[in-house]
Amino acid sequence: MRSAGSTCWPDSTARPNSGPPAGPHPGATSSPAIPPRPASEAVLRHRLGVVTDLLTGSFEEHRPHLRGVAYRILGSLAEADDAVQEAWLRASRADLAAVRNIGGWLTTVVGRVCLNMLRSRREEPADVPDREGGADPAEEAELADSVGLAMLVVLDTLQPAERLAFVLHDMFAVPFEEIAPLVERTPDATRQLASRARRRVRGGEPVPDLARQREVVGAYLAAARDGDFDALVAVLAPDVVLTAGPVVRRGAHEVGKGAILASQRARFTGVALIDGTVGLVKASRGRLELALLFRVDGDRVTEIDVVTEQERLAELEIAVLD
Repeated sequence: MRSAGSTCWPDSTARPNSGPPAGPHPGATSSPAIPPRPASEAVLRHRLGVVTDLLTGSFEEHRPHLRGVAYRILGSLAEADDAVQEAWLRASRADLAAVRNIGGWLTTVVGRVCLNMLRSRREEPADVPDREGGADPAEEAELADSVGLAMLVVLDTLQPAERLAFVLHDMFAVPFEEIAPLVERTPDATRQLASRARRRVRGGEPVPDLARQREVVGAYLAAARDGDFDALVAVLAPDVVLTAGPVVRRGAHEVGKGAILASQRARFTGVALIDGTVGLVKASRGRLELALLFRVDGDRVTEIDVVTEQERLAELEIAVLD
């Protein structure tokens, strides 16, 4: 048996009825709280590297989408690549802590960059040459085909804010509430911008028998792209007349030979609705360079008018064929 004087209690359990624990000795001084040690420079660099790696991975995942957005807004693959690069620079300097949808946020960043580029482009003199180098022409031709040259040409006629609103909303389903701050308008006003652009894209009432015209003009373009002289002659009337300013070519063989010589340009040529009838447009960087107006009789082309003068091109009403 333990004696009463030798009773002891394990660890720090208080004795029954022992009262509150004793406080510090009246003469003692409490030590100040020690602040946590700041993260070392190496730790901070590691954390920054992790964040940068995450951003880089996310950006590369969205790059094809961002490039597609920029190309449709700008109409130039070289400029689209510049816009995407600028978007990356802005993203790398931004605080993304509050961003919940990185893909949507990056889309609006690219949109803002492209809008600034469109506005700067309109302030440039008309004779400023394109910058050298840039994208592969074959790749740009393929991308233009996927979007539609007629679409790019019509988009180039829109005001910058109209083009941005139409592309982001109608092509990429970005809500008007997110587009509005980019164009510095209310959502309702932004909706009107897109609606106005949509009417331009659709054009006026086409003439009857559009399907037959499209089939004949499409056959002409396909033969020209393939360099197929026999197929060209087959779609041209024997007495077809081609007019290109002061130059006039007559007969299927003469017109066909001219089309073969221009077969490389046909890669950047697409079918469009021109003044209500089916024609062809050629564009570079989304800007209209020439238009071919066709007169079709039955399943043959009887007349081709090549328009290259900027004054006449500006008067043409061009729309996208459904």
